[in-house]
Amino acid sequence: MSKINVLNVKGEKVKDITLNKEIWNIEPNDVVLYDAIMLAQSNVRQGTHAVKSRAEVSGGGRKPWKQKGTGRARQGSTRAPHWYHGGVAFGPQTEKNYTKKMNRKERRLALKSALSYKVLDNELIVLDSLNLETSKTKEMKDILANLKVDRNILIVVDELDDNVVLASRNLNNVLLLSADEINTMDVVSAHALIATEGAIKSVEEALK
Repeated sequence: MSKINVLNVKGEKVKDITLNKEIWNIEPNDVVLYDAIMLAQSNVRQGTHAVKSRAEVSGGGRKPWKQKGTGRARQGSTRAPHWYHGGVAFGPQTEKNYTKKMNRKERRLALKSALSYKVLDNELIVLDSLNLETSKTKEMKDILANLKVDRNILIVVDELDDNVVLASRNLNNVLLLSADEINTMDVVSAHALIATEGAIKSVEEALK
């Protein structure tokens, strides 16, 4: 077990909590973590890229000139790949499927590894709660300034609140998730992970 400070929205220490070492303090598995990142990136690819072959490009039905006697190289169509406006040879087609799979144990291990890296790199901030009086973006920016975080920030809460959602949605460097939406890719992409105490307990309960 490892202890970590719990702060309020003003950046002041409130108390300590003990993190589950089997989730937040394991030896990160870089291989599984890499596979999980590749899976996340591959599964968002739509595979809709396609080009037209010489059979699909319009035109080129008539032979450009006779086979012999012109002194030029023989040509059968103006839509051959080496012609301007010709079809593409061996180009990408839509049947390519980039989807990858990973078993449940590996996905959980990858997420635990990502969370452990946040603790090792001192990039985890735990809040006692995150309740805003208004839905103004300025209030959220003031909280982030009190916590002394910038760049890419992942905020994880145990329950989404309308004011928190509205106050954070216009901040390009802030991603807000509920505890049941946390995933390896978003954790790795963030330079700082801000989680409420309730979210910490929810994540630990899910990953036991």
